[in-house]
Amino acid sequence: MVDKIFNVLFLCTGNSARSIMAESILNRAGRGHFTAFSAGSHPAGAVNPHAVALLKRLNYPTDRLRSKDWSEFAEPGAPKLDFIFTTCANAAAEVCPVWPGQPMTAHWGVPDPAHAVGSDAEIAIAFGDAYRMLETRIDFFINLPLALIDKLSLQRRLDAIGQAKADDAT
Repeated sequence: MVDKIFNVLFLCTGNSARSIMAESILNRAGRGHFTAFSAGSHPAGAVNPHAVALLKRLNYPTDRLRSKDWSEFAEPGAPKLDFIFTTCANAAAEVCPVWPGQPMTAHWGVPDPAHAVGSDAEIAIAFGDAYRMLETRIDFFINLPLALIDKLSLQRRLDAIGQAKADDAT
């Protein structure tokens, strides 16, 4: 299992900000041990420009990011998923497609920065807060000793990560 590359899907309703940022963070931080994807139950059709701006400022590649429907990952030929994390309450409560292989799931809800109002600076703060919360959770996740944890213990840890705040990183 040490050499295994885990496929992770981040879900959100619109797939325009939180799940997109999580996909980017894990693809960079996962250092070849994880391949991240994102999708939405009702995709917005475009990546939020504030999310793109933040990711570009942090030197993430953004040219291949796109808002897509979660059904792409339930179709034949889709990547076999090992983990699925919902990043918003709506997606966590929706009836999901049947995921081949029964991946482990957890809810990692993050406030939606796409709903932020105010000045450009206030909106940027909302996106930065969401980014830091996702980055903290993903850092906890990638540092789990996946090869050594039984499924029940792993599920408990995944659920606990969903409760982590951005300032919980140590």
